[in-house]
Order: sequence, then C-alpha cells, then structure tokens
Amino acid sequence: MSQHVQRADNSGLVWLLSDMVLVTVMTVLVKIGGASYPALQMVFIRSLIGLISVLPLAWRHRAAIAQTKQVGRHVFRVLCNTLALSGNFAALTALPLAMANAIGFMRPLVVMVLAAIMLGERSTGWRWIGACVGLLGVFIMVAPGEIAFSPGILAALASVVFGSLAVIQTRALAAENTTVLMVFYTVGLTVFTAIPAVIMWEPVAFADWPLLIAIGILAQIGQYCFLRAYQSTPANLLAPFGYLSIVLASAAGFLAFGEVPGWSTLIGIVVIVGALVATSRLDRRRLNRDV
Repeated sequence: MSQHVQRADNSGLVWLLSDMVLVTVMTVLVKIGGASYPALQMVFIRSLIGLISVLPLAWRHRAAIAQTKQVGRHVFRVLCNTLALSGNFAALTALPLAMANAIGFMRPLVVMVLAAIMLGERSTGWRWIGACVGLLGVFIMVAPGEIAFSPGILAALASVVFGSLAVIQTRALAAENTTVLMVFYTVGLTVFTAIPAVIMWEPVAFADWPLLIAIGILAQIGQYCFLRAYQSTPANLLAPFGYLSIVLASAAGFLAFGEVPGWSTLIGIVVIVGALVATSRLDRRRLNRDV
C-alpha cells in the first residue's frame, strides 16, 4: 500500500513540476513579447488557441463529454479560474510586483485549508509547518514593505481564493476524464473572456502571432499536466510544492534576462527548498511507521 501511495505522490509531483516549467517558459515568452496588448486580450487569444488545439481531443472523447454528470461543478471550476486570472491581472496592474507575488504565493496554504474543509483531506502537522515555512521563504524573497489596504490587494486576495477553489474543484473531479476537464476549461475560459477582450481589443501585428500561438500551446499543455497532477495526487500533498514556482521564476529571470538574484532571493530559495525536503522526508517516515 505504501509503495502504491508513494508512486502516486511521485507521479503527481512530476506532473506538477512539468506544469510549472511550462508556465515559466510561457511567462518568459510573454515578457519577451512586451506589454503590447491588454492582458485580457492575451488571455482570450491564449484560450482561443487552446480551444483550437483541443478540438480533435474533444471530438475523440465526445461520448465522455456528453455523459458527464457534473456540468455544474465544471462550470464553477472554470468560473473560479476566470475570476482568479482576472484578479491576478488587476493586482499586477495596481500593486508593486513584489507584493502581488507575495500575496499570490499564499495559495498553497489556502489550498491546504480548503482541502481540509471541502474535501476532508487531512494534512499532517509537518505539512502545515512546511507550508508555513515555505510562505515565510516567499516573504523573505520579495521583502514586501507596508502598503495600505487597496482595491489591488483585494483583487490579489480574490485571485488567491478563487484560484484555490479552482484547485479544489479539480481534485473533486478526479474521476472525470482529463480531456473533459480540458474541454470545459478551454471553452469556458474563452466564453467568459470574450466580451472583455472585444471591448479592449488592439490589432495584432502579423509578426506577433507566432509568439501568441506558442503561449497558447504551452498554456494548454501546462493545463493538461496540472490536471493530471491534481487528479492523481491529493491537493494537500501537492500544495506545498507550489512554492517551487518562484524558484523557477528566479532561475528564468537570470537565464533569459540576466537578472541576478539578491541575497534575500537566495536565502528565500534555501528556506523554501529546505522546507519541502524536510516535510517530504518527515512525512515518509511517518507513513512507513504507520504501515
């Protein structure tokens, strides 16, 4: 039994890390492309490209899509994702980047809390300690100062809450076909962002389309990896590893743009990685003792 659980944990972690790498590369491409277009327009284009790429899968699995009995949960998940993305964009516009990132990395801890309340997933004390220490590492890295409460902070907090709810819904739909999840997500995101994108639309230069297409494809593959991760492994086990994305972002900034991490960033990385390694080892020891 313990070997089966360990294989499931490792599989989910591999899928999650794959998603983080793909999202990091996508972020680099977005930064290279510059801020030429409104954020919601880029989200709509990304979802539209994803929709085109998922259509063959949708046709192949049309029977499973038609037979799904959890349409309401699918719609709620996609709505949460849409609100989370919108809140994130609003926060990045209104807040300093460091503060927006610091608030955003509260999500793993919120996921653990919601997983316990909504899914009944129990986390060990070591995992709670590891998640809190990882959060401390994030604050060390970004070193946020004191900022008065504002609509931007409210938007960032809303992004955390709705993003965490989307993760919980993904876990609750663990028995659903992965393609069905992708189709509902892609179609729903396209529909929910279409009107705002049309209102803010800026003409797209021909030379920018390859970049936008690459962003859409990477986002779609990353979404598949994300879904496989949370379908195969409990949310409370994966949540602490969400902190690793800031480590990948720091590495991408250095490799792509020559951004040299400061001492606070390096110390934060050590704290985050140390918390993850210690939590994983202590949990495995407990699991082996119980079995």
